[in-house]
Amino acid sequence: MTSGSILVVDDDPDILKILKDNLELDGYQAHTAASGKEALRSFENVGPRLVILDLSLPDIDGIQVCRWIREKSDVPIIMLTARDGLPDKVLGLETGADDYVVKPFDYLELAARIRACLRRQGSFLETEEVLIIGPLEIDTATKTLRKHGQRITLTHREFNLLLLLARHRGRALSRTAIRHELWPEGEVPRDTRTIDVHVQHLRSKIEDDAGQPRYIVTVPGVGYMFAASEE
Repeated sequence: MTSGSILVVDDDPDILKILKDNLELDGYQAHTAASGKEALRSFENVGPRLVILDLSLPDIDGIQVCRWIREKSDVPIIMLTARDGLPDKVLGLETGADDYVVKPFDYLELAARIRACLRRQGSFLETEEVLIIGPLEIDTATKTLRKHGQRITLTHREFNLLLLLARHRGRALSRTAIRHELWPEGEVPRDTRTIDVHVQHLRSKIEDDAGQPRYIVTVPGVGYMFAASEE
């Protein structure tokens, strides 16, 4: 099951590739455009459920593209730009954008903003109902975990942490990104060591040997990662 299509508009080919690869890993159908004119054509052809739009484009300014899209659709638009001044943010939002992300950005934060926009539109779909990784079965509908068929009791936050890491399997997530994903806005703890405590508790429940973790591994200087291989 996919979570719908997303159109990414940016004149930087590296950003287009990074976002396309990550979005597809997260279960979306990703389409890209490197100019304003290409974006307008793609929007009409694809009919995306969300648009990630750079402000600085080589032909048509992103603000104009945003206005054009907003005249035709209420699809969520996330501005992605290096312009971090307040006037630029206000202009983008007043033009019709739903959110504003400044470069350089953390993909995990952008992914959370995408899901928030889609939820507000009532179009968010889980990418998978059950994730099966080795002996682990993570049921997103019932929010339960089984290992070798035996249910393992997790707290709400432990389950969300496990699901977050599993969905980004093979990708290192920073402690800061994890905090912002797991706690509602306004409740994010300042101390990143809070994440370490939750990881320790989760390891004690799912690992055969918490001292030598097989699933949730530490990435020095970054944070944590769900191992790409269960071997």
